[in-house]
Order: sequence, then structure tokens, then C-alpha cells
Amino acid sequence: MSKIVLQGINKFYGTNHVLKDVDLTIKDGEFMTLLGPSGCGKTTTLRVIAGLERPQSGVITLDDRVIVNTEEQYFEPPAKRGLNLVFQSYALWPHMTVFDNVAFGLKVAKQSRAEIKKLVDSALSRMQILEYAGRYPSELSGGQQQRVAIARAIASSPKLLLLDEPLSNLDAKLRIDMRSELKRLHQEMGTTIIYVTHDQVEALTLSTRIAIFFEGVIEQVDTPMEVYQNPATLRVANFIGNPRINLLEGKAKTDSKQLTVTSALGTHVFAREQCAVFPENTAFDCTLGFRPEQITISRQETPDAVRAIVYSVMPAGSETLIQLSLSGQTFLAKQLGIKRYETDETVYITVPQELLNIFDQRNGALMKPADSEEM
Repeated sequence: MSKIVLQGINKFYGTNHVLKDVDLTIKDGEFMTLLGPSGCGKTTTLRVIAGLERPQSGVITLDDRVIVNTEEQYFEPPAKRGLNLVFQSYALWPHMTVFDNVAFGLKVAKQSRAEIKKLVDSALSRMQILEYAGRYPSELSGGQQQRVAIARAIASSPKLLLLDEPLSNLDAKLRIDMRSELKRLHQEMGTTIIYVTHDQVEALTLSTRIAIFFEGVIEQVDTPMEVYQNPATLRVANFIGNPRINLLEGKAKTDSKQLTVTSALGTHVFAREQCAVFPENTAFDCTLGFRPEQITISRQETPDAVRAIVYSVMPAGSETLIQLSLSGQTFLAKQLGIKRYETDETVYITVPQELLNIFDQRNGALMKPADSEEM
């Protein structure tokens, strides 16, 4: 068991308020990713959980055991929290072999020689680097060194594994390979993992849930697909997705029964039950959000289609990105494979009404989520 609960965590560095009333529950066996831009507080949150930083206020429990209680000035030492931490830098001992690097913590814990060999061999096998046990770090590639660092972290079977941007120093191919290894590792071990990254692709592909930080505040906690399909705010919508979400300005009004939205895509009507937030009997500016892959392009006009102009075409091998112009606003469509369109060509586009996100421009909040049954 390794459930972690953070309640009212505040952290200051001098007058800089880094974490602001952070509440977060991480379930046993979960792969929770802390995601956000640089300086948003995600690494500080990880260090607070690890015991490397002390918050000024708040409570943290691990398996219902209090490990931080600022009112009582209680901070359980990191060594007693049953966790291991993997940093962005590999932090391997250069004078030790791979085997000895992985075995170091086990030796400190005074495990028997036979048990150490069993645990180290198991960890190296999981990371597929057992054949490098006798080598030194300088004889390994960056990806192999990172595997050693992770093997060292999992050798003692920690209840909680904390990973702070462990793949950021790797090239693109190695990052993809290591994502696959981490995904499989989590499924095999069932260890609770807290993972810090600013790379949304890592977050979407690895996590069971994602906590998105902005300026020390958690803006949304949800599954990867829910974050992608239904970002809670315009700020989350702009951050998640590559290529980014399309945002079109519109006008909204409500009565007692429905939300009516008018934009360059036409007029859309949503029943009150389809809306997460429903300010009654009011008119306001809104923003429509939809993903590039949700756009259908046709050269033939259909009753539900809207006329658009091809601004540019960007073939990318496995997919084609098409920049479109509509009523003075531009947005991006994505189609699989190689598609050919001419610049300034007239096309007709449709976006399924059920997949539209509607945001209230007054506060940026998501009003109408996409219908998950249509995804």
C-alpha cells in the first residue's frame, strides 16, 4: 500500500509563494504525473513528498501515516518514508560498476550477499541491462545509464518511486524506448509512481492520471484522455496537445433549457444536461475548442459543412497538417497519410457538435465538455 494524500500544502522560498494550497490524492499503485511549464511547482511538490523540502503549512499522509504535519512541526525523515527518487541527472558512482551502483543501497541496508545479488540481477533484468553488470558508467550510453539509475531505484522494491524528469537528457528515440520500459515496469511491479515532466506526450502516454500545475496551483487532475478531450480551462486546453487545440471565438447565450453558441462554424444548440456549468439567462463571449484530428475536410459541399480556404499544407509523412482560414480566423486540421491540397483552395469542413468544448471567456472555465460516448 502506498496511497499519498497532500492537504493544504504551501511552500515559500523567501517571498516567492511556490505552492499554493495544494491538495492532491495519489492512489495506491497509480502512475501520477505532475505536469506543467517550468517554474510551476511540480518538482517542488515532488521534493516535499520526498522530504527534501519542508512546506510552511499542510499535512501529508502516506498509507494513513502522517509524514508531514506543519502545525506540530513534524517531518518524517526521507529515509523512513519507504521511497526512492530518480533525478534528471543519473547520479551514478563513476568508480563503481553497474552492479555495485545498483547494489549500493542494499549494502547500506545490510542485506546478505546472496539477497543483494538476487535483487540486483532482478532489477537489471527488468531494465534489460543485465549484460552490462560488470561495466562502468563511462562505458555506457546515456540511455543505458538512465536504466541503471532506475534499476538502482527499484532494486529495493520501494513502495513509492519518484521520478524527476528522468528522460529529459535523452535523444528522441531513446525517450520513446524508455517510455515503453517505464510503462511496462509500472504494470509489472504495481508500485506507486509519481513522475515529474514538462513533456505532455510523456504525461499522456505513461500516466493513469495527470495533475496539471500552473503557478503553484493544480488546475486539473484527471485521466490522460479526459485531460486531452475535456481540458478544465482554456489554459489547460492551450497547454495540452501537439498540435495544439483549435480555439475559435464565439457568442453564447442561455435560457432555462439550453445553451446556444454562434461562431464561424455556425450555430450549435446544447441541452442544459450537456453542460457542466450553466449560467442561466445570460449572454457572453465564449471560445470553441476542437482538436485538429476532429475536423473532416471535403471538396464537396454538404448541408452541415462550412466553407474554408486552405492557407497552407504541411506534409509530415505519416500525417498531413492543413492550415485553414475561416472568417478571418485560422486553425489547423490533421489527416492521416499524405493528402494533397492547393494553397487558396476552397474546401468544406465539419466538426462533430458532440466533440466541441465550449469555454466561458469571462473565467476560462469549461462549460460544455465533449461527449465521451462519441470519442
